Order: sequence, then structure tokens, then C-alpha cells
Amino acid sequence: DPSETSGVFGSALPVLPLDAFPLPVRGQPDSRSAPAIIASIEQAAAFCLSGAADAVVTNPINKALLYAAGFTHPGHTEFVAALCNTATGRAAQPVMLLTGGGLRVALATIHIALKDVFTTLNMEDLVKLGKIVDTAMRQDFGLTSPRLAFTGLNPHAGENGTIGREEIDIINPAADQLRSAGIDMSDARSADTVFAEARDGRFDAIISMTHDQGLIPVKTLDMWGGVNTTLGLPIVRTSPDHGTGYEAAANGTARPDSLIAAIRQARLIADHRKETA
Repeated sequence: DPSETSGVFGSALPVLPLDAFPLPVRGQPDSRSAPAIIASIEQAAAFCLSGAADAVVTNPINKALLYAAGFTHPGHTEFVAALCNTATGRAAQPVMLLTGGGLRVALATIHIALKDVFTTLNMEDLVKLGKIVDTAMRQDFGLTSPRLAFTGLNPHAGENGTIGREEIDIINPAADQLRSAGIDMSDARSADTVFAEARDGRFDAIISMTHDQGLIPVKTLDMWGGVNTTLGLPIVRTSPDHGTGYEAAANGTARPDSLIAAIRQARLIADHRKETA
């Protein structure tokens, strides 16, 4: 039980046992561990949903191993969201937020081909996303008046429709609706400048239209200390912003920076949620 761990943190790292978890071989994937990996995520989410734990920090997983064991979710985020949905009976809309280098960047699209972004983006989803990010900035990060901005999808935010109309037809109308709801949301801003504006303090969070558009500035500014936080869930969930790194694990060069940052951010968010509950 997590309640038994607080008394030993000063002298040891408490570990909750799982049945049938094979001893790992450093730096090598092991298909035998797939059921236990899935069970560990389920147990961590259950602890948070019951109130036994305040947050879950998920370590990187090898999705190929899990798929071979019958795992049907695209990744961690969707799996944790499904567990929350089953437990609460509500349909959560998980949102990926990357933090690092003084930036907070949420993603409008994640793991889809770039050619599919143009048909996937829609005003309704952007409005929902903006509301989730605004709520999270208040509830999870303690901001009383968060200032948000959309990136443009096209170069120079479409340049008044001469380089694409997604800003005019989709992104800016979504910003209009969000402002009507009392949210401080900027129209689509050129992606080659808005991240610098945010780092200089003009915006508290950016909503990026594509995966790489949002991750490139975060990882360029903070390659080792980035954090992936899932917004829109009834529980607090963070993770390091990197993959399994088997080679680094095998040769002893793995760095803990991102995991440490993820743990600290989970604690920060959990504390803010308690304050606003």
C-alpha cells in the first residue's frame, strides 16, 4: 500500500511488488515482462483513482512488446485515459503537454502523418483543447489568468490566406470562441516566433498544431529535462520526455534529468490540485 512508503523515503526507495515480473536484463527488451508492465500501469492508475496515491509518473515503455502481448492502445496516454474512463464513467479527453526550457506546449495533433494533419484539424476540437489547457493552467500550474496562443499551421500563420487558409477557416474562429468563453487566447501566431514570445513571458502556454512543431523548440532548449504531462484526466500523470533508451541503459550512460523533472512536476501539480479542490 502506498501509505506504508512515506516513513522510509529518507533512507530507502520503497517498491511495491508485482507478481510474475521477471528479473530484467539491463539494456535488453524482454517480452516476458509485458503483462507485468501493463499491470503496473493499471495498479498505479488505480491507486491514484482511489486516492491512495497523489500522482503517477510513468516510465518509458516498449510498445512493440506490449502489442505482442495483446495491448490495443496507441500508447501510455490513451491507456491511462481508458482506465480513468472505465473507473469514472466519464469520457476524458487526454491532452499531451510538453514542458521544458521555459515553455509549456500542448499538441493539437500527436502521432499522425503530417499529410493527415490538414484533414484532422477542426474548430470544435481546438475549442475543447483550449478549454482543457486553460483549466490545467489554473488547476495544475496555479495561474490565475493564463495567456494562451495557437501556433499557425502554415508558414507565417498563412499570411492572410496567401499560404493556406487553415488559420482563417479553423484556428482563428476557434480562438474567437475561446475568447467569447472568457479565455485569454491569441489568434494563430507564426510558429517561427511564438515560442520565443512565450519564453520571453508573453504567453503562459502554446497550443501547437503538429507534434514536431511543438517538440522541436522544447527539446532544443531542454534536451534532457523535458516532461510530458497528460492534461484532461481526473488523476495526475507525468512521464519523462524520452523513450526506453536500451543502449544508454546497457552502457551506463542513461541520464535521470527528465525523470527527476517529471517527479517534481507531478508533485507540483498534485499540490496545486489540493489547493484548488
